[in-house]
Amino acid sequence: MYQILSRQTLAPNIHQFEIAAPKVAKKALPGQFVILMVDEKGERIPLTIAGWDREKGSITIVFNEVGTTTHKLADLQAGEAIFSFAGPLGVPAEIDNFGTVITVTVGYSVATIVPVVNALKEAGNKVIAIMRAPTSDTIFGEERLGSITDRLVVVTGDASPDGTGFVLKPLEETLKNEPVDRVITIGPVCVMRLVAATTRPYGVKTITSLNPIMVDGTGMCGCCRVAVGDEIKFACVDGPEFDAHEVDWNSLLARRCTYASTEQTLARYRCLDCAQW
Repeated sequence: MYQILSRQTLAPNIHQFEIAAPKVAKKALPGQFVILMVDEKGERIPLTIAGWDREKGSITIVFNEVGTTTHKLADLQAGEAIFSFAGPLGVPAEIDNFGTVITVTVGYSVATIVPVVNALKEAGNKVIAIMRAPTSDTIFGEERLGSITDRLVVVTGDASPDGTGFVLKPLEETLKNEPVDRVITIGPVCVMRLVAATTRPYGVKTITSLNPIMVDGTGMCGCCRVAVGDEIKFACVDGPEFDAHEVDWNSLLARRCTYASTEQTLARYRCLDCAQW
């Protein structure tokens, strides 16, 4: 069992947990993830590592309540424990002195990009961060991200009825006005797809971090397969980072929607009186 040391609600339905996991914290690197189970009969879900404290032996995760398991996870309080917490998994983020790097994040990925940005800065890069929240009331993490980047652009949907609040406009403006050596995007699949389409005409290397459905996290189940170029890759062992210009976004989006209706149905099987599933 893995104890929850602390929890914090960052924005509506977005939570941050610090979990005691000394062996995971000892080896965690930027870009890696864990697979957890809330209870013995629960499903296994992947979550990107948002931070770690090697001396304390803890891992920080941030998640959004979108399905049955994340709703159950959000019900837990500090002092309680989760059943399984496996990691670190996946290939660490590629870190080098690329030059100027733009990161594009949406929602809770604002927190998960922080270890990558820290490593990029240590390698000597200039980092421009573009982050988006649905509304001005749901913004979080801007102070922390702004303190470690060279420039931070924050956009929200409610502040720009003409659509300028979306991440693509500041991204394209930056690509037009200054040299950019790499773009890294983490967020919803539809957003990462649009970011890839935006950077393609400029010939800028674009990296996406994929977090598809996973079961075992070792490449054996095949659930997280994704077409990249002419090859089939597995996000758990070959990723989570891939060249965004090589990803088959159509097939990935189709696979992401496979269990959407099932999740919506299961989410309704929660007793409103006792809050039990």
